[in-house]
Amino acid sequence: MNRADLHLHSNFSDGSDSVETLVKQVEKHNLSAFALTDHDTIAGCVEIQKYLPKDVKFIEGTELTCLADTVKCHILGYNCNPTNETLTKLIKKGKQLRRKKLDKRIQYLADIWNVNLTQDELDWLYSRNSVVKIHIGNILVNRGLADNNIDAMKKYLDDCPTGNTRFDGAEGIHGIETSGGIPVWAHPLGGEGEEHLKPNEFYKKFEIMKTFGIKGLECYYSRYSKDEINFLVDFAKNNGMLISGGSDYHGKNKTVKFGQLNTENTEIPMENLTILSEI
Repeated sequence: MNRADLHLHSNFSDGSDSVETLVKQVEKHNLSAFALTDHDTIAGCVEIQKYLPKDVKFIEGTELTCLADTVKCHILGYNCNPTNETLTKLIKKGKQLRRKKLDKRIQYLADIWNVNLTQDELDWLYSRNSVVKIHIGNILVNRGLADNNIDAMKKYLDDCPTGNTRFDGAEGIHGIETSGGIPVWAHPLGGEGEEHLKPNEFYKKFEIMKTFGIKGLECYYSRYSKDEINFLVDFAKNNGMLISGGSDYHGKNKTVKFGQLNTENTEIPMENLTILSEI
């Protein structure tokens, strides 16, 4: 059976694996296709080229953190050109937005929790292509302030007011499409640690996402049950949406297994992912 995983993260954003290690994982799990979709960056898609095996289809991607009207969402961009000027400008803007959020979180730790990061810790954070909350969480775990990064983020960071640092949904989708990519709504029923949407809640949000120009849904996802996946697949087929699927693998930073596309961890044929026929 040919299999694919179209939602993988490297240490270019908040994954723990290098792009070289990710490719080794692809070979170990005998994937026929995969996508690198780091948060608000596409830099890893350039670096990974030197490690790609010839017999595996690689899709250059990203995952943009957006606000589409009232819908907080992540939008996957598949088949993006990493050198496209519009996309690279957008990613540069995203890096600046994340830096502002990082500044606020660092100050919050000092003011509220009396936790002052060392210069080495600060230098490491500011050197990241795409710094996110989990990076600070790992630092707090290494200091012995929490047992794991999930607990660290919940206790020390979740209440930090950072304001809106998301891309507008329209500019996110425009950046993806201008670079030759296809915009797909990531984990549309809810992502890691989020309460999953009921059908009526999903329908309302989908109508908004549709007006912004979303072209596909991530129907197969590591945190979704068989019933949730069947619901999304049927909905996508009935509404002209492309079907994608991915694990949202982050290496050691999450418990998600590489190549896992449902809660039962059963294998999903690559042919089920209709987006591949468009790439």
